[in-house]
This record gives sequence, C-alpha cells and structure tokens, in this order.
Amino acid sequence: MINAVLVLDKPAAFTSHDVVNRVRRITGERSVGHLGTLDPMATGVLPLVLGRFTRLAQFFNDSTKVYEGEIRFGYATDTYDAEGVPVGAVSNAQPTLADVLRHLPALTGRILQLPPVYSAKKVNGVAAYKLARNDRPVELKPVAVDVHRFEIHGVCGDRARFVAEVSAGTYIRSLAHDLGQALGCGAHLSQLRRTQAGEFTLTHAATLDELASYHSSQNLESSSLPAASSPSSMSDNGYSDKSEDDDPD
Repeated sequence: MINAVLVLDKPAAFTSHDVVNRVRRITGERSVGHLGTLDPMATGVLPLVLGRFTRLAQFFNDSTKVYEGEIRFGYATDTYDAEGVPVGAVSNAQPTLADVLRHLPALTGRILQLPPVYSAKKVNGVAAYKLARNDRPVELKPVAVDVHRFEIHGVCGDRARFVAEVSAGTYIRSLAHDLGQALGCGAHLSQLRRTQAGEFTLTHAATLDELASYHSSQNLESSSLPAASSPSSMSDNGYSDKSEDDDPD
C-alpha cells in the first residue's frame, strides 16, 4: 500500500476522476481520492490522497482556494464557461476596466451564489448536470459562499484577467457569469488555473509525466518529487489520520 499525499498540476481536458484513474494505473494503488474537483477545462493544483491518507479528505473540505484566469465578455453560455454554447444575444462588448471594477464589490465578501445548472449539485439525489443534459428542469437554490478576493488585473478588448480567493463550494464560473449579468453584456469563464488549495501551491505540484517516472511505492514515498508527502511529514504539518474514512471551481 502507498500512503501519500500527491499534489498534481492537472492538465486541461482531464476530469478530476480521469486524474485519479491515471494515478491508480501509475502507482498500482487502488485507494486514491482527490481533494476538491477541478472542471475539465481548468488546470492547476489538484491534491490527491493515497492509501490510508484517504482518511484526510474530511479535514480538507473547508480549505480556501486561489485561482487565476480569464473572463470573456459578450455572451453567456449554458455551462458558464467556454465549453458551453452561447445563451442569448452575442455582442462585441468591450467594457472598460472602470466598468468592470464598479461591479466587483457586489461579488466580494459573503454572497449568495447560484451554482451553474451544469454542476454536480444534487437535485432530489440526481446531479444537476445529468438533468440538464437530458433537457429536464433544474431548480437550484443560492448558496452562501465567501469570496475573500476578486481582483481584475487588466482588461483587453473583450477579455479580463483576474485572481480570486474563495471558500470551498464557490463556483468561479458563476462569478464570471454574474459579472456579465451585472454589466448587461453577458460573460463566461474562458480560462482557469488553480494556484493554491489549502496549504498546497503550484510549487508543490508535479505533472502526471513526472509522477510516472516513479514506479514503486518505495520510490514514491521517499522521493524528492515535490508532490509526494509521507505520513510523517503530513503529521508534522498538523494533519491527523485518526478518523475514518466531485464539484465547485
């Protein structure tokens, strides 16, 4: 059995479950879980727990996440990101930085956020995205989330670069969508990269290719791979494995 925490830099076009399956094949460890889903379009920090460290997942649920990315103005999409289809009119809107900044206070702090219809939120026990894909009605309720930081670092044409620091359960896609609604021109998330999840940052992260170069559990747990943490090092960081034991972003 491999007992470790791995921090991976998730590639685009992979679901979090795809990454879990790849790590199972690479390591031979069947007990693998991820600590916080990333959408397929998104890249960046995805912590994984292996072996008896899967018990740690419950202690990670409320960790803060940090993202950087890009919002495109001019139209909303049904998924709130670039993988969806346009909803409503499509325009060549190019709001100014001042226009955008004017609406950020309403999207910062403790806010009520409506999750995207295409999300894993449950409706009578069924994931909302499954209902949406079958053209069935989806009724979701707003959820209280904390947006600690939502900063626009520049606007160029119909694109805006941003950094956001949010509580667990916050949908960055919804922030982009809601900003577009406030501006009256529609918007969606066009790029997203998670730079931090709890105490884990990109400096701790390894790619799947880097992980694949470590074939045995002994090499993995004792390697210099930044993403690998042994049980002793996790205990030093304040984690406990005494307890038993997929969506935002």
